[in-house]
Amino acid sequence: MAHRTELERLLAATLEPSRFKDYGPNGLQVEGRDQVRHLVCGVTASLALIDAAIESGADAILVHHGLFWRGQDGRVVGWMKQRLARLLAHEISLFAYHLPLDAHAELGNNAQLARHLGWAADARFGEQDLGYIGALPAGLNSLDELSAHVEARLGRAAVRAAGDGRPLKRVAWCTGGAQGYFEAAIAAGADVFITGEISEPQAHYAAETGVAFIAAGHHATERYGVQALGKAVSEQLGLQYRFIDIPNPA
Repeated sequence: MAHRTELERLLAATLEPSRFKDYGPNGLQVEGRDQVRHLVCGVTASLALIDAAIESGADAILVHHGLFWRGQDGRVVGWMKQRLARLLAHEISLFAYHLPLDAHAELGNNAQLARHLGWAADARFGEQDLGYIGALPAGLNSLDELSAHVEARLGRAAVRAAGDGRPLKRVAWCTGGAQGYFEAAIAAGADVFITGEISEPQAHYAAETGVAFIAAGHHATERYGVQALGKAVSEQLGLQYRFIDIPNPA
């Protein structure tokens, strides 16, 4: 058991959110009860996750995608009212960390995705050093081999934009909706770039530069950082811990 402020301080010390220019507030987004015994983690603060956390007896929820984002409608109506009402009625705290969780060198989404897929970064690239790049292991050096491996490990089909068929030696990656990092990955020397989503321009960039692109799913690529973070802080503070995966086709 730990006080809510102990958990907040440990998360802040681990992720250093003040270093990042982000799209929403990082840290405590909804204040619940003072004492935390059971921490539930998930990717997104959806109503389904909140209800599952209530059923699990959670005192606090830790997510990657929180409730509040820059430029959104500030009214507490509709889905926002439903989510907030559940949290407040059950006195459950909500902690959310976006870019700081993507970036952490050990517990972050990018580091944990690479660990899950079987390689490691040797450099970073892109805005705020969020992009990772490294060498592919033997046996994953064609687009077919790499795609099959990623799909098997993540449990979902990937969208591919083929490059020029070159042997794949250097892989760059950035989880979630980081398709805008493709050009920076190309400049960093990647033969293939992996992220969660693809937009219309990336297919043209792949065809014109020869660098392949794999969109492996926003949710699918961002399931691992919050698990690693939740487990680490729970072990340090003596909390019960549970990861709840709410399936998402995106």
